[in-house]
Amino acid sequence: MHTAEFIVSSARLGELYECSALLRRTRLRAEEIVDEARALLDEAERHGDAERVLTLTDELEEARQAYAKVLNAYVIICRRIDAERQEILQAQIEHDRLSGVA
Repeated sequence: MHTAEFIVSSARLGELYECSALLRRTRLRAEEIVDEARALLDEAERHGDAERVLTLTDELEEARQAYAKVLNAYVIICRRIDAERQEILQAQIEHDRLSGVA
């Protein structure tokens, strides 16, 4: 791998790590929101508030869907990081092989 390619790949990998950190925090917050929505729904059910149960059931489902989207994005970015790291390692191995480095 040429120096310029390595710099670009390293920068791209750094950006992917930053995205994964942001998505990890977002995922944790989305998980908290789902837990909070579930707790509110449980409370409404205990109090027999049928109207509130309907509203909170919808909100819990929306929270779950949003969480699933964030989780999916997090998994995708983690896979991309792994692929990018693998490409860098493979290129380095190829470079070392062609250079005669053992």
